[in-house]
Formats: sequence, structure tokens, C-alpha cells
Amino acid sequence: MSHKDKSFADYQTEKEVWITLSAGQHYPDILPLACELYKPVLVTFGQLLRSSHSSRDLYMAILDTQPQWMRIQLCRVFRKYVSPDTPVEMLKRKNEAKKICDSFGDRFRAVTDVQKHFQARPMPDEALCAILWEYKERGKKGYDLTERLFKIVRERFPSLEIVGPGRAGKDVLLGDLFVDYPKPDRPVDFVLSHDGKAVAVGLARYDSDRGGSQEDDRTGQYRECANEVLNYAELRGLPLKVIFVNDGPGLLLGSMWRDYASIEESHPGLIKIATLRMIAERITVEWLLSRR
Repeated sequence: MSHKDKSFADYQTEKEVWITLSAGQHYPDILPLACELYKPVLVTFGQLLRSSHSSRDLYMAILDTQPQWMRIQLCRVFRKYVSPDTPVEMLKRKNEAKKICDSFGDRFRAVTDVQKHFQARPMPDEALCAILWEYKERGKKGYDLTERLFKIVRERFPSLEIVGPGRAGKDVLLGDLFVDYPKPDRPVDFVLSHDGKAVAVGLARYDSDRGGSQEDDRTGQYRECANEVLNYAELRGLPLKVIFVNDGPGLLLGSMWRDYASIEESHPGLIKIATLRMIAERITVEWLLSRR
């Protein structure tokens, strides 16, 4: 079988060869750097905590904090101490603060209990700094993946333009790309264009560790995105493809590889799943410009 004819499923027998491992740092080596980086966050949290008369008051004070980086870290600390069942992605939405307080506020831990537990911990708290460092590393690996993807595409396909946040930044919304797109707030990580016309949209994810319900969520989101994009393309007669670039050891867990292969097979010739190492073999200008 030629490389050109291979499906994502065909790589499974040697899947370990095709993933890219992002270099990480060992524990406890990271602790000095983690404590140096996040001590100001814990100090600020302590200051806000001492001046707050309730956990809701503490939350609102956090949302008024600048800069954005500090506010997001404070939300992570708030979640650990006050509301562990509330996602950080939700907590950091300042325009939905009242709704969040109305929905979750009755389950917030009492501010007096938070103060007692916070004061009982050392400053800086190595355990919490290590947890915050894990968030940092998780995001960095994803940014590294997209940065390398953009570099590979620009080097291998000079006739194509790739648009999107190469590292951190706002996703491309398909409503900005297609004026009549049915779900205008649909985000994608990158768009490939040829002669000014979009030929593919895609998502890029690095999975350090994944399984169970998280695995189901990811593949479910991919199916929904692919079906939505390709149904729109068929309705408008557009030769649009979908590319999912996934990498990392999480691909080796559970049924992840088979689930991704199933997504690719659901629209033959219109979807491709690839790791960074597969791009040279699996993504071609000919395929991108083809009608199938």
C-alpha cells in the first residue's frame, strides 16, 4: 500500500512511531520555578481573601483584577479552594458573573473556611504551585503543536496560506469566514486557503493524557464539527476539507486511535486525521484542491 492510499487506521499497528512527544520537566525539579512564578498569585489571592466578606465578594474582586493572566490564575486558585465543581473556563467569564453566582454560589465554600484553610498553608504553597504549573505546561504543549504545524505548512506548501493563532490568540470563527455559515461562532484553529479561497479548516490538539469521558467528549466534538462543516460545504458546492491534527501520547490510550479513524472514514476523501509526522505523507495540495 502506498503512503498516498493509507488511512489513519492503517498507521495503528505502528502508532508509537508516528506520535510526537513534547519535552517536559521532572518533578520535583519544577518546584523552585513554579513557586517563583505563582507566589505573586497566592499573595494576591490572600490579600483579596482577607478583604472579602463572602466567597461571592471574593469572586467578584478576582474578576476586577488586572492583568488577564493574573485574573485567570486567581480563578484557578478560587476553583480549588471555593468551588471545585465550577470549570475555570466558566469562572473567568466576567460578563456572566451574576449567572455563575446564581447557579453555583450556594455551593461556594464559606469565606471563613477558605481563610482558615488558606492561612494554614505555607507561603508559597508548593502543592498548589505545582498544580498551577501543570496548567501552564498543558497549554504550552498545545501552543508548541500549532506553532510547529504552521511552520511545516508554510515550508512544504508555499502556494497555500494558513491563517489562525499560531500560538496563543483568538480562534478563527467560521461566521467570519463564511457570511451565511449556520453556526457563526464555530471556532477552528486554522484555515488553509489557495488563491484566496478556503480549501480546508482544521483543529489542532496535543493530548498528553486522555481517556474515558474526556476521550468521548473530544471525538464527539470532532464529529459534530466535521459534519457541520461538510454539510455546509455540500450545500454551497464548496470543495472544503476538514483536517484534525492530533499528537501526543494520549493518542495511544483506549480507543482514541480507532475513534479518530472512524471519524475520518465517516466522510471518505473529505476528512484527514494526522499527527505532525504524518503531514508530509497525508496532506497534499492535490487532495486539498480535489472535489473528493
